[in-house]
Amino acid sequence: MKSTMKNLGWLAAALFAAGTTFAGNEDRAGQAGATELLINPWARSSGWGGANSASVRGLEAQFLNVAGTAFTKKTELLFTRTSWLVGTDIHVASFGFSQKVGATGVLGLGIMSMNFGDIDITTTELPEGGIGTYSPQFINLGLSYAKSFSDNIYGGINLKVVSESISDVSARGIALDAGIQYVTGKYDHVKFGIALKNVGPRMVFQGDGLSFKAPLPNGNSGTMVVEQRSAPFELPSLVNIGGAYDLYLSKDSANMKSHRITIAANFTSNSFSKDEYRLGVEYGFKQFLMVRLGYNYEKGILDKDNRTTALTGPCAGFTLELPFGKSGSSFALDYSYRTTNPFSGCHAIGARINL
Repeated sequence: MKSTMKNLGWLAAALFAAGTTFAGNEDRAGQAGATELLINPWARSSGWGGANSASVRGLEAQFLNVAGTAFTKKTELLFTRTSWLVGTDIHVASFGFSQKVGATGVLGLGIMSMNFGDIDITTTELPEGGIGTYSPQFINLGLSYAKSFSDNIYGGINLKVVSESISDVSARGIALDAGIQYVTGKYDHVKFGIALKNVGPRMVFQGDGLSFKAPLPNGNSGTMVVEQRSAPFELPSLVNIGGAYDLYLSKDSANMKSHRITIAANFTSNSFSKDEYRLGVEYGFKQFLMVRLGYNYEKGILDKDNRTTALTGPCAGFTLELPFGKSGSSFALDYSYRTTNPFSGCHAIGARINL
């Protein structure tokens, strides 16, 4: 136990030091790419704004703190569809599963895909289009492994493949997440977590779309192909530090967990944008009904003329979960809403099966 605590202590120190190294300031905003890595594609955790990084459980933990996937009891299947910034016709589809392996380990696979619809192809000669369409495609694939080191300590890593492409230009990259969670208290009602996300080499766009034909120099007849070089860009690395506390409203030990209120908070240190403060609260009636509220704050978000994000802060959601079978399996429906300005908010609806 002492050896495990020592190793986890070193891991926490390494994550904090790495976060300090990668942490930047708002003056670097706009210098990173692959910002779809910052979009929470899951309905349950987005309902309280990602404030639950210390208490997130199952496959959704791949986004906030991968250590939480270690709480998968056997098998979890999850699907979510998000209407992102309603009015832009951008949709996010995410799917994945997590599977218990061995006594303490859990493997997870998550896929997120952004669909931007069909966009008219334009050229300098035909700025109005009329020559066809193209469809940008952003795909993130995550493969994770997490395990419980003891009854209180959980850790995990997540390897992500990042792909951005149109018909003739694309960029590929990899990123790594790592996180730990610590659970304590008589009823495991106190939770802490720290996670480092989106650490990896720079990405660069390449493809035939960066080439064009130009006449030969010195009056020679014919043309030549000129290839332009795209500047590489950094990934939007960040550190999540969170805590959560469960309050049980019943004093009857037999029904103590029938009515639960969880209060959660998270601080996000972004390398290429403003730091964020997240607060959330969730009420749970047994395992059947969960209702949640959240608020995300960053500097300037209350100033509508100078805010630098479309997400204005408030968010909400709920979960309905029904058991089936004799082995403790369940089916759940998740929903979340995030307010925005402009556009008409973000709606996410998801379904999960726990086997």
